[in-house]
Amino acid sequence: MGHSHSPHSDEPPSPLALAARRRANLLLTCILVPLGLLALVAMLLMWPTGDRSTVTVADPYATADGVTFDTGTVQRVSEEDCPSSAALVEAGGTAQQCLVAYTVPDAGGATIQVEVPPEVAKGDAIEAGDSIRYLNLEAVMQGGGGAPPYVFVDFVRSVPMAALTVLYAGVVVAVARWRGLRALVGLAGAYAVLAGFILPGLVEGQPPLLLGLVGSSVIMFGVLYFAHGFTARTSTALLGTLFGLSITACLAAWATDAAHLVGVDDENAYTLINSSESISVSGIILCGLIISGLGVLNDVTITQSSAVWEMYELAPGASAKRLFSGAMRVGRDHIASTVYTIAFAYAGAALPVLILVSLYDRPFLDSLTGGELAEEVIRTLVGSIGLVLAIPVTTAIAVLVVKAVGIKGVPRTAAVDGSDGGPDGGPDASDNETELVSVSGRATGQQQAETAPDAPRDPHAPGITGAQEAPVTRRSLRNRP
Repeated sequence: MGHSHSPHSDEPPSPLALAARRRANLLLTCILVPLGLLALVAMLLMWPTGDRSTVTVADPYATADGVTFDTGTVQRVSEEDCPSSAALVEAGGTAQQCLVAYTVPDAGGATIQVEVPPEVAKGDAIEAGDSIRYLNLEAVMQGGGGAPPYVFVDFVRSVPMAALTVLYAGVVVAVARWRGLRALVGLAGAYAVLAGFILPGLVEGQPPLLLGLVGSSVIMFGVLYFAHGFTARTSTALLGTLFGLSITACLAAWATDAAHLVGVDDENAYTLINSSESISVSGIILCGLIISGLGVLNDVTITQSSAVWEMYELAPGASAKRLFSGAMRVGRDHIASTVYTIAFAYAGAALPVLILVSLYDRPFLDSLTGGELAEEVIRTLVGSIGLVLAIPVTTAIAVLVVKAVGIKGVPRTAAVDGSDGGPDGGPDASDNETELVSVSGRATGQQQAETAPDAPRDPHAPGITGAQEAPVTRRSLRNRP
């Protein structure tokens, strides 16, 4: 997702800031370690046995004796008499026309004629040089028959997919460097949890809500810490992520039942229903609703945590209210962008279904709430609600943590303008609109004072301190010439 994250300061943190981070890590460790141990224990208790004896799924790629799946390279394509019409022509009939791909087998041998189905030929997808997979029926053909001895099955996509994978990994590592490499390794670990724990657990009939919540929690623990390091920012983001994950899980459980998401409109769902009595399609949908929003949820919580820490280390004297409101301005930008990010992501994945539904002569509301689209709509709504609620919660957690650990020994206004402030070392409590003054602004005020010592001082100049300083407020900033 193309969201901007809060930039890190180019200057190294001060010893006081480092001490505050250490205290924050200790505080967050006391909260997150029990949660992590609970997730690991739950995963061990729910770990699937791997027994699939009760599942019977017909393998579409299984073949009869003597029939094989072979690969070859297309030399040319031609619209001509179908090879399968040979028997019909011999009986005095008329041959049907179809697309024939003249293919050289990768195993060697003479060029063969591979008959291409009409739905593939219609898209003009096959060209010379393509690598294809075809069904070889030559060994079982007994003197003709009527079926073609070679039938197109699919394209061989290994080379372009491998090239895209290498390009993606190269771009990530080149731009994000070591952190990008760690993120890729973390992604591989996340898929390992998905393939080794969540999917087999669903097949064996494990509770889908617990399965999705435990699996997603373990994934987030591993991915966040491995990619971003063991820092207070990461731990704060993880707490917010776990909260958003819990909200998403609860909403998904309610929505799956209330909206009767049973998956009967999907051909794959019918296959799963008939394969085993332990598999629940509605449970699979529920687990999918929980997992689908993990990536974006992780993105926004990391951003909010970083925003709070950056603001606090630049201005340790800022109040909790000021930190929260400033970080929430970043959060509201995230909310505005992710609202349509998630919606468009799901719309793109379901584009064929959207086109098909648009062609039906049905009212719009019936189409939107029908079985074909209801799952995608609910997935978008559930994920978005969890995401939006996670932003203020993560921000609040980050503010509470930074204010709890504090940067000891720094007056509340020291990072702002260097003044002594009120009686407790901070600004006057009645001045709730005091703004953070930028370093460049202070430098400008100081330079003005040094270059023109006899000139009248601007009471609003940010570099002026002591008794001559006037508080910098939103109103004063607006009234500046």
